[in-house]
Amino acid sequence: MQTRAIELLLVEDNPGDVRLTIEALKEGRVINQLTVVQDGEEAIAFLRRQGRYAGAVRPDLILLDLNLPRKGGLEVLAEIKEDPDLKQIPVVVLTTSQAEQDVLRTYQLHANCYIVKPVDLNQFMAVVQAIKSFWLALVMLPPRE
Repeated sequence: MQTRAIELLLVEDNPGDVRLTIEALKEGRVINQLTVVQDGEEAIAFLRRQGRYAGAVRPDLILLDLNLPRKGGLEVLAEIKEDPDLKQIPVVVLTTSQAEQDVLRTYQLHANCYIVKPVDLNQFMAVVQAIKSFWLALVMLPPRE
């Protein structure tokens, strides 16, 4: 069981999905801090603490959409998993794509899991709750640097 605050990074460009994810994460008693970035370049800058993110806290878990502006989710995932300082951060891909090639490529790039976003509001909330229950309550996350 986690005893410290969990730092989450949500990489998502859809404001509606951001709102729903925040609402679903608020339910329950898991202590977490959520940072939202809206594109792939911003995600990499945050993770590498560049520019306005110089003081950023390294996330314990990344929720990553694949369909992002400026730099796609697969590119972001590849950069994370190729970086010795970032590769141990678990990455949960949360996307609308059901394409087999996306699923295969995501796992080839060492994502920790691949979840298709449901279009139904209640199902979406249930998926985020399941992510929270598993990744933030059951899983022992790697220590921060």
